Amino acid sequence: MNTDTFWADVEDHLVRYIPAFSPRIIERAAGSYVYDSDGNAILDFTSGQMSAVLGHSHPAIVKAVSDCVGSLDHLFSGMLSRPVVELAKRLSQTLPDNLTKMLLLSTGAESNEAAIKMAKLFTGRYEIVSFDRSWHGMTSGAAAATFSAGRRGYGPTMPGNFILPTPNAYRSGFRKQDGSYDWESELEYGFAMVDTQSNGSLAACLVEPILSSGGVIELPVGYLARLKEMCEARGMLLILDEAQTGLGRTGHMYAFERDGVAPDILTLSKTLGAGLPVAAVMTSAEIEQVCAERRYLFYTTHVSDPLAAVIASTVLDVIEQDCLVERAARLGRQLTDRLVALRDAHEVVGDIRGRGLLQGLEIVADKASKTPADALGAAVTAACLDRGLHMNIVQLPGMGGIFRIAPPLTISEDELHAGMDILSDALVAVTKSSA
Repeated sequence: MNTDTFWADVEDHLVRYIPAFSPRIIERAAGSYVYDSDGNAILDFTSGQMSAVLGHSHPAIVKAVSDCVGSLDHLFSGMLSRPVVELAKRLSQTLPDNLTKMLLLSTGAESNEAAIKMAKLFTGRYEIVSFDRSWHGMTSGAAAATFSAGRRGYGPTMPGNFILPTPNAYRSGFRKQDGSYDWESELEYGFAMVDTQSNGSLAACLVEPILSSGGVIELPVGYLARLKEMCEARGMLLILDEAQTGLGRTGHMYAFERDGVAPDILTLSKTLGAGLPVAAVMTSAEIEQVCAERRYLFYTTHVSDPLAAVIASTVLDVIEQDCLVERAARLGRQLTDRLVALRDAHEVVGDIRGRGLLQGLEIVADKASKTPADALGAAVTAACLDRGLHMNIVQLPGMGGIFRIAPPLTISEDELHAGMDILSDALVAVTKSSA
């Protein structure tokens, strides 16, 4: 394609599915970098769409895909192959004892859709609870449980969706007498509102252990255990969406391991495919048995595709062989140290949060007011890109701009610190120019 006409062709022929595209034409990607049409190397601090945990064009993934496409990649959806069954067994071996059954799919929205339908069929109920900053996908059931964006202009969503307040320790109004965050009271309040609205048909609570699109909000220690108790008291299932937190990114294989709380249903995507379209639902033998007896149906073109299974198994191989879970924990500590230093050095850095290689930095007008500073955040994003660093900023109503920092688990220490140096330089340059 002629570069001279590229953006005109974009204007003429592409549907704009987000407010704006990145102003670079990307030609290739390798390791921790993407390369634009001018040959500039851009350090990728988002792992593509928060997915490429092994970096771009990892040789093991390249070989696996090439071999699979040349032999067995896609089948009639009612046919099974050895890679699918082997992946199901391997995934179950990495999970708590109750999560033994797998449904192999393609995308995160699809896996959440399948999990919601499973929960509804198993419980015989239809009401779903999620956070008010949630993002679970754009298909009908997943979109109805998504509250951070995309709810206006499309007509009614699926009935029976309620919200819990996102446990944002930085901005929550729930405080103890000493000023510390009172998440217990906030959670109790949230469920009191849910109980008031419910028709008595609560089926499941669908949450992320760390809300990424919601502003990198980490659940407080103890929150997940209490949430599980409250779900069980109401006969609800707990569904955890680990699209972005699964497969080592947080310094645990799965983020819920920190809390020792096993979900009833687990959804995986993004990181499971390391940038390729792979997703899975994991659940218990009991839930699968009841759903099968009730004729559970989630029949898609690419369900149980051998290619997806081979990719996911290869990702598991590399994570295990290269000790990437431990590596994410170690590099995550270095990342935290750098972010703390930025917070201490800059009045516009209001908060840092997250863990492992999924962390966030919130930009505000000043620490005292915590006033959102959207223009400042956009300027820092642009300044980073000019200096060779791709950053993603989430800008939600009532919050400052939150940079989501999620580099590949394979990023080198030098690359990680080079990226943080660029971010630091960009903050200095933008705050000086705006002073």
